[in-house]
Amino acid sequence: MMNHAFKTMLVREWHIKRQGAVQWLFPLMIFLIIITLFPLAVGSESALLLRLATSAVWIATLLSLVMGVDDLFKMDMDNGTLAQLVASGASLSVWVFTRLLVHWLFSAGFVAGLSLLATPLFNMPINETLMLMLSIIVGSPLMLMLSAIASSLTLSLKNGAVLVPLVALPMQLPVLIFATGAVDLYATGLNALPTLALLGAISMISVIITPWVVAQILKMAWSN
Repeated sequence: MMNHAFKTMLVREWHIKRQGAVQWLFPLMIFLIIITLFPLAVGSESALLLRLATSAVWIATLLSLVMGVDDLFKMDMDNGTLAQLVASGASLSVWVFTRLLVHWLFSAGFVAGLSLLATPLFNMPINETLMLMLSIIVGSPLMLMLSAIASSLTLSLKNGAVLVPLVALPMQLPVLIFATGAVDLYATGLNALPTLALLGAISMISVIITPWVVAQILKMAWSN
C-alpha cells in the first residue's frame, strides 16, 4: 500500500513539475548567469579564476536552490491540496518526501550537471570539476532539507516567501563551508573523502528526518 501511494505521488509530482517549467528553469538561469558573470568580472587571469571557481559555483548553487523553495508548499496550502491530504489520512511525510525528491532532481540534479561548465569558464581541471560536481550531489540534499523546513515554517506568515532566504541561508553556511573545503582539499592533493563522507552522512540523516518534521509543521499550519 505504501509503495503504491509513493508511486502515485511520484508520478503526480513529476507531471506537476514538468508543467511548471518556468518555476524550476528560473533558478537554473540564475545559476548560469552567476557563474558566467564571475569570469567576466574577474578577467582572464587563470590563477585567480581557478582560485575562485569552487566558491563561485557553490555560491551560485546556494542561491539558485534557495530561490526555488519559497513556494514548495504554498500553492498546495492555497488550493486545498494540503487539506485534502490531511483529511484523507494520507501519509503527509511520504508526500513531502516525494515533493522534495522531485524538486531535488529538477534543481540540484541539473545544477550538478551544469557545474561541469567550471572547466571551460574557470580553467578548472576536469578531475577537480568532477569533485565539485560530487560535492554538490552530496551536499545539496541537506541544503534542500533545511530550505524545506524554512519554507514550511514561514508558510502561514504574511510575505513568508520573502523570509525563506533569510531563514534558510544562515542554516546552510556550514554545508557551504564543508563542501568547498572538500574540493579545496582534493585540489591540494589531500584526502577529501572524510569530509565528503561526513557531509553525506548528515545529508542522509536529514533526508530521513526532515519529511516527518515538515509534515508536522504543515499540519500545524493547516490547523491554524
